Amino acid sequence: MITGSPLSPASFSPATASDVDILVGLYDGAARWMLRHGIDQWKPGGKDAAHFRRRIADGEVWLMRAADAPVGAYELWWDDEGAWGAQPPTAGYVHRLMTDRSAPPGTGRALLAHAEGRIAAAGRATARLDCLSGNPRLRTYYEDAGYAVVGEEPAKRAPDGSVYGVLLLEKHLPAARIAIGNPRLSP
Repeated sequence: MITGSPLSPASFSPATASDVDILVGLYDGAARWMLRHGIDQWKPGGKDAAHFRRRIADGEVWLMRAADAPVGAYELWWDDEGAWGAQPPTAGYVHRLMTDRSAPPGTGRALLAHAEGRIAAAGRATARLDCLSGNPRLRTYYEDAGYAVVGEEPAKRAPDGSVYGVLLLEKHLPAARIAIGNPRLSP
């Protein structure tokens, strides 16, 4: 529960199979917003129900609700060789951070903070994510949230075989938040 903000009260829960349509709707809504604002990143229909079912089965997908309505979601991965190569298990990887465009200000930051808390609770000291190299607006958003560009993967391969460049960003989490444990903690 988040209190003391425009999101109060807000809650997080692991997404389940019954949330797949909500996740697809959040993704498509964010993709349409990007297109309207000249951001060439996500496309409506780019992640379907099968994608989110796989992600729910394979790992962690978190849904955020405010006033009982879904306002955002993200995927949390425990490795990401496609962008970062083989890495020791010291980080968590945030993917598909998405908000409903009518969500209160601060929703994206609240989602990031939740992901960082999950990563820290798993005993990992670093939160990582990537964004398209050609998306300066998103880069600035993540840098303002405390992430630093640490590299670039110029040839990340999409499931459809297309290749695109991504900036690699990471944030070191405060040691006080790190707790040794299992990454698949209960909510």
